[in-house]
Formats: sequence, C-alpha cells, structure tokens
Amino acid sequence: MTEVVSVKFKNRGKTYYFASGGNSVEAGQDVIVETSKGLEYAQCVMGNHYVPDEKVIPPIRPVIRVATENDRRVAEINKNREREALEICRKKVEDHGLDMKLVDVECSFEGNKITFFFTSDGRVDFRELVKDLASVFRNRIELRQIGVRDEAKMLGGIGICGRPFCCSQFLDEFQPVSTKMAKIQSMSLNPSKISGTCGRLMCCLRYEEEAYEDLVKTVPKNGAFVETPAGYGNVTQVNLLRRTVKVKLDGEGEDVYKNYSADEVAAIPGGRPKPGEPLPQLLKSRPVPERGDASVEPAEQKPKFYPVEQAAQEQDAPRKPAAEVPVRKRQNQNRGRSRRSEQPKSQNQEREQKKREPKPQKETNQQLKDPQRRFNPNRRRKPQNNKPKPPKEGG
Repeated sequence: MTEVVSVKFKNRGKTYYFASGGNSVEAGQDVIVETSKGLEYAQCVMGNHYVPDEKVIPPIRPVIRVATENDRRVAEINKNREREALEICRKKVEDHGLDMKLVDVECSFEGNKITFFFTSDGRVDFRELVKDLASVFRNRIELRQIGVRDEAKMLGGIGICGRPFCCSQFLDEFQPVSTKMAKIQSMSLNPSKISGTCGRLMCCLRYEEEAYEDLVKTVPKNGAFVETPAGYGNVTQVNLLRRTVKVKLDGEGEDVYKNYSADEVAAIPGGRPKPGEPLPQLLKSRPVPERGDASVEPAEQKPKFYPVEQAAQEQDAPRKPAAEVPVRKRQNQNRGRSRRSEQPKSQNQEREQKKREPKPQKETNQQLKDPQRRFNPNRRRKPQNNKPKPPKEGG
C-alpha cells in the first residue's frame, strides 16, 4: 500500500495520484505539486489515503506544499494572462488566415510556458503563428490540436439531461460508443437525439449497456411468436426494465391484448409454424422459476407435528435391542441372493464366469525336456531323412 493524495488540475475530470511527501492535505485544499513540466497549481480531491501498489504508476511525484497566499496570488495572475493570451492569439490566427478554432489557454505556474489548445478539421501549418506569439509573450509557446470531445470537456456545459457534462465532471477517459448500444436500449436512432453537444454519441449510452444485454437474453423480442397461459400470440410491446410484454392473442373477432411477465410466456423457436403443423407446448416442460416463496413446500420436506401426549408415549416406549437390526439386513440380503440364483444366466454372465475360472498352466521347459511327457499328436515334428549315409573314406 502506498500513501497518496488525489488532485485535479483546473477542476477537470481526471484525477492524479501524488505522494504526500510528509504533508497532511485535506479535500478541497489547493496544493503545489511537482510534475514533468515543473511546478503546477492543483486542487486536492481526496486527502491522504492508501491505494494498492498496482494502481500507482512509477515514478510517483510528491506534493511540495499546501498553497499559500502568495501561491494563490500567482495563480490569479496566471488566469489574467491566459485571458489576454487567448484574445491576442485569436487576432493572430485571423491575420494569418488559418483554419483553426482556439479552445483554451494554459499558463504554467512558473510562467515560463504557454500552451494553446485548438480544434481543426485537418492539419494546420502554424509555424509562422508560433514565431509571432513567441515574439509577443517572450515565453515558450506550444500549440496542441485536440478533438471535439476534449473541447467539450474543457469548455463544459449542460447536457440534454439538464446536468453538467459527464466528461467535465467525473469521466477520466473517453470510452468507445456505438449505435448498437442505442439500439439495444430501444432508443431512437435519430442522430440529434442520441448525440451530445460535441456532435458525437453520448457517453451515457455505455452506462447501462451490460444491464440491457442481460435483459435481452431473458425477454422475448418485439414481434416474437410466444405461448401464454391464455393461448398463442405475437408480442407487440416490450418493457425491458420491468421485464413485461404485451401480447396480441390469436383468435377470431376483436383483437385481445394482455400483459404478461417474461417468466409467464415462452418464445417459440423459429416463429409461427406453418399451417397444419402442431403448435409446440413449451410452458409445461419449462421449469418454474424460483421466487423464494416459503409458503409452498414440497411434500417430503413438510414437518410432522405430533400432539404432546403421543410424543411423550414415544419417548417412554421401550427401545428395541440393537441385535435385531442386522438380522433383518441379513435376511433381506439372503432373499435377494436366492432370487438371483433362480434367474437364468444371461450370455454376458456366462462369459464373465468363464473369465473368472483359473486358466490351465503352460508346460515349462523342464516338462518339455522330459522324455516321458504326454504325446501330443498335433505337435509338429521335424522331417526324418532315411537315406543311408555315405561310407567314410579309408574304411
């Protein structure tokens, strides 16, 4: 565990961890922290707390001090410089005729660098603009191109829900959003209704995506052919959050509509069968969902209630000796054996019995060498050569 302090720069969404450096910081206080660009002025979001080592990206930089009155005065001077720099840069952009829109300006706490953020549809050659700005401010100048989402995050505003933008409040990073998320949530695919102020799809479409995906798996779709307790019909309306469907029942005459829970209907796979084919019955074969109703219990688990007098008589009754229990078990075992012996043996049992019989032993080498061994007519003999041998020379 590592002791850290969570801070934000310019009250923007993403939070950063800094080492406490021996300082006791409370939430809401302004602090001076060390960054890769030098000293910066930030606001503490969460005071001294511990986080796992895996969440800390080394090297972690320390908190130098809690902001003093002099530090607040310097931060106020930098804000005034940012407003002036923004107006000057806009005039310079018009003079050079560049296709770019300035969004925001940041001055470093030490006053040695000014960063300009802008948006543009394509690439912009701003080398001459940088030279003019450097000659005016006598500082290091940096121009950074950002996207429309980052623009909305920096400027802030109110969304169609009536609340401030999520990106400027608590979102650390932008997650990918697709029209499939809006389609799963049964939202209108009109771009003006599902797009935010930035012109991109709203980030909030991703918040409930997983919940809707789980509900879609258990609730029939709109237009599906389903079986209900009152008969068969087609789904005309679906409410995913309440898990209810409105079904138009089949029948002659006026149309009958009924509302059912998703557990009370069963979707027919493949849709409505062809004329003449039987209608499948899925509600009978489907298991009843467990609702946690304790009032209904299976017959085997129902407790037995005895009157007090009968329970006292059972306790006072003499117990049977333990020797009688094994005798009954043996009798039952013998009965089962006698019945099995009377039944005719099957072919498989005969084969198993032959396998269990001892096999005849093979003759050893000594028995083969023995001349008095038993004659085997099937044994193969060597052919005998009855030709007379030629006489020896010199005989």
